[in-house]
Amino acid sequence: MIDPKEYLEAGQKFHGHKCPAMPMGLRVGAAAMNRLGVERSPDGQLVALVELGEDHCATCFGDGIQMITGCTFGKGNIKKLNYGKWGVTLVDRASGRAVRVVPKTEAMLANKQTEFFQKYREKGIPASQVPVTVVEPLIEKVMKAPEQILLTVSKPFEYPLPKKVESFAGFVCDHCGEMTVEGYGRPLGDRKVCLPCYEKATGQR
Repeated sequence: MIDPKEYLEAGQKFHGHKCPAMPMGLRVGAAAMNRLGVERSPDGQLVALVELGEDHCATCFGDGIQMITGCTFGKGNIKKLNYGKWGVTLVDRASGRAVRVVPKTEAMLANKQTEFFQKYREKGIPASQVPVTVVEPLIEKVMKAPEQILLTVSKPFEYPLPKKVESFAGFVCDHCGEMTVEGYGRPLGDRKVCLPCYEKATGQR
């Protein structure tokens, strides 16, 4: 069983500040992994489909997902769906099975009613500047709440993914001289260039 408490300190260090959203990501990720019976992904064994969007509160949630599942931007096994929600579908490539986990509406609404949000975050104060005495009780509440009160965890369902194929081929852009992955090259006259150079020369992608 994956214990999210074991990842809290490292998650806060990675994330950069203390807040309730990153720990919520830890709880969601752990619940998904435990329901699937999988371990943290050292390579690309798991894929996390995160429903976060841009420019809304609590996107810190995503760092908790990365920390506990091992699904990271660098490994390419985390995808942002841009739904503006906090659900996560975690897929096990080996079995083709997945679960979706989402914080309960009541838990999210309760967080919004706290001093952390109303007195600080909604007034534009960065989370790193919120007093520890305000934020620590929220973190403790998220980390200690029973799963059935905090989260909705689906039953496992089928979610087959295409086999991941990594490209090791590359070329040197004839304009900027920078290394580029082969599939991202574009012909420009008798030259082969990267996308930014192609866009700059033609105004097209």
